[in-house]
Amino acid sequence: MELDQELRPALERAVKILEEESLPCVFLRGGEIVQRGAGTGVAPLIAALEEDSEIIRGTVLVDRIIGKAAAMLAVLGGVSGVYGMTMSAAARDYLAQREIPASCGTLTERIINRAGTGLCPMEQAVLELEDPASALPTLKATLARLRAGGPGGAPGTR
Repeated sequence: MELDQELRPALERAVKILEEESLPCVFLRGGEIVQRGAGTGVAPLIAALEEDSEIIRGTVLVDRIIGKAAAMLAVLGGVSGVYGMTMSAAARDYLAQREIPASCGTLTERIINRAGTGLCPMEQAVLELEDPASALPTLKATLARLRAGGPGGAPGTR
């Protein structure tokens, strides 16, 4: 299920803003940016959910990288659509199963870690999960472990 073509100009503006301002993600409502993410990986999505999830409910998430972890958080937040500059097949399928419209610039088989040595630790953490509510505590624990220098990749890895 693709995003509506009428959104294309807004998506193009949002991608340009991501690139120009080095943002990880933005949330669109009515073609306008209502929330800007800060940080790396899935941290901005976790922050948006914890700070005020009602702000993102019904928005279109535009993100640099959408893997299954980000897709699960987007579903949990109640977004109405997702655009990823890069999107994994697992994320596309997860969103499609939940009838969330999604589009991407580049579709990839999987999201790798920043070192390029294997699967992203956030993707690994949600590999067997299907319930978006279970993703949030799992991803928060994984993020905390990574920030503490634990195994699985560099801090902030997605």
